[in-house]
Amino acid sequence: MKKILILLATFFAMASQAQNVQLHYDFGHSIYDELKDTRPKLTSTVEMFRADKWGSTFFFVDMDYADGEVKSAYWEISRELQFWKAPVSIHVEYDGGLNYIKDAYLAGLTYTWNSRDFRNGFTISPMYKYLRGNDKPNSFQLTGTWRVNFGKGKYSFLGFADFWREKHTDAKGTEHDLTFLAEPQFWLNLNAFKGIDKDFKLSVGTEWEISSNFAVMDGWRWNPTLALKWTFD
Repeated sequence: MKKILILLATFFAMASQAQNVQLHYDFGHSIYDELKDTRPKLTSTVEMFRADKWGSTFFFVDMDYADGEVKSAYWEISRELQFWKAPVSIHVEYDGGLNYIKDAYLAGLTYTWNSRDFRNGFTISPMYKYLRGNDKPNSFQLTGTWRVNFGKGKYSFLGFADFWREKHTDAKGTEHDLTFLAEPQFWLNLNAFKGIDKDFKLSVGTEWEISSNFAVMDGWRWNPTLALKWTFD
């Protein structure tokens, strides 16, 4: 209970300064019978990205809700360090959460490409990954991110893909070593449509969790959501 209260306090503190806040209704529980009693229906996300003259900082916090309470939580925070003009930066990251989630510490390099107006771009990060408490703590992770804005700002397609090695056991007792996880998002940005105030920064969209051997699931899974997002200045 103490951990949940701390996480809730952190969530509201971060939300007051976040770049965006999202609420997702997850359909995974109705697609797969084995997930109907375990996969939460609602997930909130607080997300922030800030660039500065030494690089950039990014974090997000996910909280899953069921039965009127927080069932699980996960967060990532990463820092790009860049004291030069080349499109390569030093990447450091921490991942952690509740329940089955192990603390992970990552370090590597990130290659970044941005369009001239910074509306579109992608990154690729090969990293060393240390999984605290895992039987095989020394590992690797390859991460890619992307963002594409089109239709005069009406539409956004963005997301990430991770591929890493982590020894773990699924709900059926089968051991796995390699995991893939991607979460592409598509948004309709309402304030870019005619007749809607530009300060009404609500987006309606969807996120698709596409995974292989992720967490306690075995094999490939597709878990779509219906989502709302409010973006701050």
